[in-house]
Amino acid sequence: MKPITVLLVEDHTIVREGLHTMLEAEKDIQIVGEVSNGREAVALALQLKPDVVLMDIAMPLCNGIEATRQILKSMPSAKVLVLSAHSDDSYVQSAIEAGACGFLLKQTSAHDACKAIRVVQGGGTFFTPSVAKRAEIRNQKSPDRRGNLKPGNHKLSARESEVLQLIAEGKTNKETASVLGISIKTVEKHRENLMAKLNIHETAGLTRYAIETGIIESSVQLTIV
Repeated sequence: MKPITVLLVEDHTIVREGLHTMLEAEKDIQIVGEVSNGREAVALALQLKPDVVLMDIAMPLCNGIEATRQILKSMPSAKVLVLSAHSDDSYVQSAIEAGACGFLLKQTSAHDACKAIRVVQGGGTFFTPSVAKRAEIRNQKSPDRRGNLKPGNHKLSARESEVLQLIAEGKTNKETASVLGISIKTVEKHRENLMAKLNIHETAGLTRYAIETGIIESSVQLTIV
């Protein structure tokens, strides 16, 4: 029987190594790649086309929610299983809206993690029991086969979401331009669009929005100017 191929996406090395060891112990699961941020995840997922992407949420440069959205836009049949240390409603809802097939807490047992991978690879959904009820949101705000939300559910483009994350992480326009490979003027334009769409007109407000919607973790220490 062909093993289930898995791409691990986790920015903490010790966690990623632990997941690798745990999953490789299963005869029917094969780790085909490991990356530490969402931008790398999108590129490698398109290259390797794994059966399942085990995706952390909180990562630098591009978070797991935006990476999930981008992967599903290019690969509608991909199975993404989101992994998080937090069970906040905003994280669960954002994962569902992005098109994830499941949501696991990092405290989940090895047995449940392996079960989740098998379930989503088989076409089902799997949510850690403590957050399973939130899966009902899927019936109200489900993505289409391209991984896009129904009209009105998601205000920001993929690029705007990336710019918002970098702003919330404290990056300057110049640093953001360098990370994304675009001009400073383009960054400034995206910033203007963000403020107009969200009706938020200061960096502190954008940062709070990023935290509230799960774009970055509330536990991250930020310098708000």
